[in-house]
Amino acid sequence: MTPGISGTAFRVGTRRSALALTQARQVAAALERAGHRCELVEVTTEGDRNRAPLASIGGQGVFTGALREALLRKEIDVAVHSLKDLPTQNVDGIVLAAVPPREDPRDALVARDGLRLADLPAGARVGTGSPRRLAQLRLLREYDLELVEIRGNVDTRIRKVRDGELDAVVLARAGLTRLGRQDEITDTFDPTAFVPAPGQGALGIECRNSDEDVVRALAGLDESRTRAAVTAERAVLAGIGAGCSAPMGAFAETTGGVEGDDLSLHAVVAAVDGSASVRLSTSGPLGDAEEIGRQLAAALLAEGASRLIEERVT
Repeated sequence: MTPGISGTAFRVGTRRSALALTQARQVAAALERAGHRCELVEVTTEGDRNRAPLASIGGQGVFTGALREALLRKEIDVAVHSLKDLPTQNVDGIVLAAVPPREDPRDALVARDGLRLADLPAGARVGTGSPRRLAQLRLLREYDLELVEIRGNVDTRIRKVRDGELDAVVLARAGLTRLGRQDEITDTFDPTAFVPAPGQGALGIECRNSDEDVVRALAGLDESRTRAAVTAERAVLAGIGAGCSAPMGAFAETTGGVEGDDLSLHAVVAAVDGSASVRLSTSGPLGDAEEIGRQLAAALLAEGASRLIEERVT
């Protein structure tokens, strides 16, 4: 029987982490408000099983592959992803059916004693599992912080600060907000200076493109301005030929203009050791989001971005 209002419940696939479950419940609630019954299906991914650094086990795609496979095996009808984890390569039979309104895309600091980044003393231990964040922290504070690569869910990372193992951790503000932990944030970074990951703060909702009823239901959750912004950001990522765990960031914001909505796009590619970076910005009509991203990617490559990615420190 086809999932939908008159059929069986939508099976909404999600990772088992607290954040992933929270995001999936938000999507299920939105579908239920539109008249569709839903049930959550928890899926364990390679990223959940393997605690090695992400770059060594396939990058952020290790969190999304199992959900996509479950879609293709028809074990679930809907897959809810953090869009920053979703590879830019399309998968036959699967469509990105909805990008709901975005949560705050900025990066945030959770530090002891309420400290901001600028207030952390020399030698402070700061944890992150992201090469992008490592690179930009080194650009901002050069070499006076001790940066520690960590893995784990939000609670695990913040506990390392509470227990005194670390002085601070850098996390996505969106995840902290969705978990109701925004009061623990001690600093929030300007997204044009400390550039977020492409798609950060947004959800990507996929389904099988042959399930017309599901595609139609999910279309009601899509928000055009958010989709345009993340389309531009992901076009930069795809254009420079880098994976989701590359030391690069892209951030697009939309503004209303006299002749229609415009899009402003910022991107940075940096050596993980902080020795060099390429930072560029551009803008254009909202309807040209993908082309704007492609053009900025080409400009980054012309300035040597590929060399910085190839020389990344592991």
